[in-house]
Amino acid sequence: MESDSSTPHFKRILLKVSGEALMGTGNFGIDTKTVEFICEQIKEIKDLGIETGVVVGGGNIFRGLGASERGMDRVTADNMGMLATVINSLALMDTLEQMGVYTRVMSAISMEAIAEPYIRRRAVRHMEKGRLAIFAAGTGNPYFTTDTAASLRAIEVGAEIFIKATNVDGVYSADPKKDPNAKFFPKLKYMEVLTKELKVIDATAISLLKDNGIPIRIIDLHTPGNLKKVVMGEEIGTLIS
Repeated sequence: MESDSSTPHFKRILLKVSGEALMGTGNFGIDTKTVEFICEQIKEIKDLGIETGVVVGGGNIFRGLGASERGMDRVTADNMGMLATVINSLALMDTLEQMGVYTRVMSAISMEAIAEPYIRRRAVRHMEKGRLAIFAAGTGNPYFTTDTAASLRAIEVGAEIFIKATNVDGVYSADPKKDPNAKFFPKLKYMEVLTKELKVIDATAISLLKDNGIPIRIIDLHTPGNLKKVVMGEEIGTLIS
């Protein structure tokens, strides 16, 4: 029996957005036009009634691992990286609320003046009430990437799919911008991503999602309507399951 293409395929999703996606064509910081474009895509799926959680990285402001490789203490560097995700989360929140989307920023690091503390049951309640939940500050611990934080939140809130929005239209065997012979993978198994060392998503995140049976869809965030296509069940980007 054919599925109804007018009905969303998912009730609850977790969207991971890289910090770099917020830079636009710049090399650093937050481009307001790009943030508006991303938030328009998010609003489009919220308007369908889909319960949505978002995790955004901090690489456009500060990357902890890179700083530690240059000599900074890793724990300090990762703490700074987690704070960068809070800045990005507030930028998304402000833009979404201007668009009429009720939004809550929940931080894994206590900072009640600007964000709610992350409490799983409260996060689920926000989503059930139709509010968009943005999960900031990673896991609150050093040595974990925002991919891992996002996979953990996806499991905790019971997301049916993990959508990673990137700058490419899926997973390739090599960087398609550098290698014209790079092979595109429409579908992959969790273990293939690890054994082929494709590095499209953190190994810890892959393992967590695999163990909990949550599929991953890698899509290009910069193509209008892609996010809506995924939640409506269209086969775009790369499916990892």
